[in-house]
Amino acid sequence: MTTLQAPADVRQVLNRCRTLVRPALAEAVGRMHPWVGEMAAYSFGWCEVGGAPADASGGKGVRQALAVLAAEGAGAPGADGVPAAVAVELVHAFSLLHDDIMDGDQSRRRRPTVWKAYGTGPAVLAGDALFALAVETLAATPAGPRALRLLSAALGDLVRGQADDLLFAGRPWTGPGRVRPDEYRTMAEHKTGALLGCAAALGALLGGAPPPVAADLDRAGRHLGIAFQIVDDVLGIWGDPLVTGKPVHGDLRERKKTFPVLAALDAPGPGSRRLAGLLDRGDAIEEAASLIEAGGGRSAALAEARRHIAAVETTLAGLPLADRAVGELRSLLDFLVRRDL
Repeated sequence: MTTLQAPADVRQVLNRCRTLVRPALAEAVGRMHPWVGEMAAYSFGWCEVGGAPADASGGKGVRQALAVLAAEGAGAPGADGVPAAVAVELVHAFSLLHDDIMDGDQSRRRRPTVWKAYGTGPAVLAGDALFALAVETLAATPAGPRALRLLSAALGDLVRGQADDLLFAGRPWTGPGRVRPDEYRTMAEHKTGALLGCAAALGALLGGAPPPVAADLDRAGRHLGIAFQIVDDVLGIWGDPLVTGKPVHGDLRERKKTFPVLAALDAPGPGSRRLAGLLDRGDAIEEAASLIEAGGGRSAALAEARRHIAAVETTLAGLPLADRAVGELRSLLDFLVRRDL
């Protein structure tokens, strides 16, 4: 997630949902082993190493909001979606703890990552505990078995997406073994979209929506995840550092196989061959960015993001959901994926 400032109306939606979810989330974390619970609280920005209270950013709570708004869209009080919001937030935190270890990332939201602050083994343990707590939270709901099936499907996809993302790093830029844009799209759906879709589907399910509505919201969340990831890729190359919190061309310096890069490499001509050579060597970053744009990588990425945004909007328009909740879901969508469109 970038450091982009949300518009006032979106901030109000996010704040309202976080305020509703926070007591239940804190209560769940409070049931953990004290040391493991401290690491979980640290990951949410609630405390420092050692347990001293803190008020660091723990993220904007987008998945929490999707669960609460989906329950409200189904005609139920937002509180009915809180167990879904808690479970998905716990799974998201678990995935971040393990992702940071796999990627070797030493900081997140301007603080040391959990593995850097507490050690690799303890961070793995805390991630496992967060996952177990998410399962326990959903199992206690009236829709327990159906809710757990939704969560397990999302987790399976999340693991597939993370596996593909790790494997992409070792694949060549060109040739038969290269990563193609459609493979990247699938990876983004699994790694980013599956949990967004699960949040919305679980909230709707706990709010009493029929299974077809929950399934449609799951698909909408997956489209949202792809669009969000691709817009993030665009910002990772061309975004304003004051908006994104990332250096200009940061993703290129890290030689990430992002959608704009893959789309430009797929274009025929000498530009794609020149780009592949630069990426192999990891130099001439500004020239590489120019070649990606000239090769249609930026325009292809934005067009792909728009296509998935349109799919989300079409789905929302066709569902029997409360108008206010749909309006708030749309404002959230605008904030997440219209940052550079």
